[in-house]
Amino acid sequence: MLILGAEHVRQLLAGADEEVLAAVRDAYVKHERGQTALPDSVFLRFPPDLRNRIIAKPAYLGGDNPVAGVKWISSFPGNIAAGQPRASGLIVLNSVRTGVPETLLDAAAISARRTGASAALAAATIRSPTPDTGITLVGCGVINGEVLRFVRHALPTVDTVTLFDTDPTRAKAFAADCTQRYDGLKFDVADDIGTALGAHRLVSLATTATTPHLDGEQFRPGTLVLHVSLRDIAATTVLSSTNVVDDVEHVCQASTSVHLAAQQAGHTDFVAATLGGLLLAAEPHRRDERGLTLFSPFGLGILDLAVAELVRRRAVALGVGTAIHDFT
Repeated sequence: MLILGAEHVRQLLAGADEEVLAAVRDAYVKHERGQTALPDSVFLRFPPDLRNRIIAKPAYLGGDNPVAGVKWISSFPGNIAAGQPRASGLIVLNSVRTGVPETLLDAAAISARRTGASAALAAATIRSPTPDTGITLVGCGVINGEVLRFVRHALPTVDTVTLFDTDPTRAKAFAADCTQRYDGLKFDVADDIGTALGAHRLVSLATTATTPHLDGEQFRPGTLVLHVSLRDIAATTVLSSTNVVDDVEHVCQASTSVHLAAQQAGHTDFVAATLGGLLLAAEPHRRDERGLTLFSPFGLGILDLAVAELVRRRAVALGVGTAIHDFT
């Protein structure tokens, strides 16, 4: 058993943004081609507390070098106020030949980066005829930090970032940190969410919202919303928008906005495409310039496996990690 802790994982991912984007893209394409197995995620909750949860995401990613495993990750939003990470967890990679667990990795950085890479791929694939020069980030935490990381690679035309968080101090700290980290990007903090949503036609929502609180009137026509947190947009707005998802069946669970819209409509015909399908197309998909386009990614376990396998390969090549020879 090779064990890779949080610091090892972060070190192995340093400077690997292009490889992460490529791994996530490859996983989406393989999923679209039917080269994956993706059972339903399992949500462990603690009644009557419906906010905190631990999620199990088993998956199999096929191809020339297949990988199987599971991510076990918690989301405890109250941790933030206590100065602790909202999300924590681990990933186990199993041998596809014997089923034996072979690698144990800290999941936090892998999960965050595959989420950011997924959103950036959607932004680069669902194009506007006028290149995006700005992005609004609603929710100034780890996930939108990763969205920004990968958007910089996928959309080099973006040079302005508008921030909003219900905690203004957090937004200002995010801006200060990113100003030091990224040359050539301008940051401003919006006083209210309406101003933030209207600032650009590319918006990333990464909040801890559990129920919808936004409607389509708050966005500019032609906006692409990277609906990473999944529960911010009203069902009526989902039904009136152009919808792209990662997997229709998976996103229609756990009271996501798409799930609520499907319950209201009685069908999922309002979903226009999957990101994997668009990636397989010959040319970029053009977004609706008069309406709203939503990308709602449930966060497929195959993406975690793709990035975890990238980390594992790097670790083996560099001799990084702790090997336990009598684990099984």
